[in-house]
Amino acid sequence: MRRFYSQGELAALSSLKSSARDIEARMPVKLTRHYFEMARDSEALQALVKASPKETMDLAGEPDPGRQMDYSPVEGLIHKYELGLIYVASTCSAHCRFCYREELIARKTVGRPDGSAAPKGLASIPELVAYIREHNRQVADNGGSHPATGRVALREILMSGGDPLVLNNRKVGAWLAALAEAGIDSIRIGTKELAFFPERVDGSFLAMLDSFHESYPHVQLRMVLHFNHPDEFLLKDAGGHWRENAAGTPLWRENTRRAVEALRHRHWVTLSNQTPIIRGINDDADTLRTLQRELKRAGVENHYFFCGRDIIGHKAFNVPIEEAWRILNESQKGLSGIEAQARLVLSHFKGKIEVVAVVDDAPAAIAGAEDGFVVFKLIRSPADAASRSKISIARRRLRAVWIDAYADRMIYDGAEIFSRNVRVSGNTERLLDSVVNA
Repeated sequence: MRRFYSQGELAALSSLKSSARDIEARMPVKLTRHYFEMARDSEALQALVKASPKETMDLAGEPDPGRQMDYSPVEGLIHKYELGLIYVASTCSAHCRFCYREELIARKTVGRPDGSAAPKGLASIPELVAYIREHNRQVADNGGSHPATGRVALREILMSGGDPLVLNNRKVGAWLAALAEAGIDSIRIGTKELAFFPERVDGSFLAMLDSFHESYPHVQLRMVLHFNHPDEFLLKDAGGHWRENAAGTPLWRENTRRAVEALRHRHWVTLSNQTPIIRGINDDADTLRTLQRELKRAGVENHYFFCGRDIIGHKAFNVPIEEAWRILNESQKGLSGIEAQARLVLSHFKGKIEVVAVVDDAPAAIAGAEDGFVVFKLIRSPADAASRSKISIARRRLRAVWIDAYADRMIYDGAEIFSRNVRVSGNTERLLDSVVNA
């Protein structure tokens, strides 16, 4: 992998060893042979796995930006929304330098609601199953909502980490069966293995899935893939262009195509993709247009595009929020309606926030927004989702890479992103009502 670096880059990384800016203390470098071979011909993929001194140039950020530990009733479970997220692995086959879970991968200490601090732990089957059954019992006894949190029954789990597919088939199968036995009827597996190691989806893995489906036919499996760039699945020619067949259709790498098709042809498995928009990797409209078009053509739904999170070291990777919206909006020009269904969101401790629109010329009715404004919508909120679908409007701030930069520019904070509401004029209220109703 050293061939990806110049001698100057290697010297710079070595000089940071054992210092507060040690790059591998932040995130160990790790790579598969498959990804290395693809990255040799792709600067974007090299940037995804190459360590850089820029990562620790500015260490501003949060160790637990989503305040996940506030929603962790048992170790390894985050029960923030209507579904639960479980950590079942603490590593991946390779490490993305922009990783949002670097605190888990690098085993960093995070604060807990009780005032203690410890690394995040992994879920265990007995403890998790007991929690699910007890939670759902209380929901049923209380007429459909939990007496303390207002949450509905827990019926969907996202297996995450790390990457669940670094586990062997026996362990993956044990988790699937345990969740089904606990009453879960929809299981998501968040994975980047189809980019890092597509051969993971082999005959024995598929046989395990088929056996699970035979035993639990009512349970839906949702594979949430993590392709960040078309170079992770499209073939390239000697000139660095994506290869096409005689009809002008881009050609997929055979091993990745086989893996996607094998999963897609099982009617009880759905495939979707989500990725951040990352500086120097995929912050380009043409790249994202190809990503969306080709994934949909292969039967993979485009789910979310993320603005970068405010993790420690995030400023090396994050694209300004308004620029990310512009890139995604531009990328969806020329796509059909079903190809362009992905939304741009931020994962905030208040919930998932969609960046709905960036407006250059504000209506006169919105005082203080003469230089334009940004519309945010809370599309998922914790517990009983009381704030879901509410919006907030802020004056533009071109270089804002995280939503906190809009704290002093809020015009209307209906979603209570900053836990306050701003008084607005009657004209503005009527305009906002028309936006919400539309």
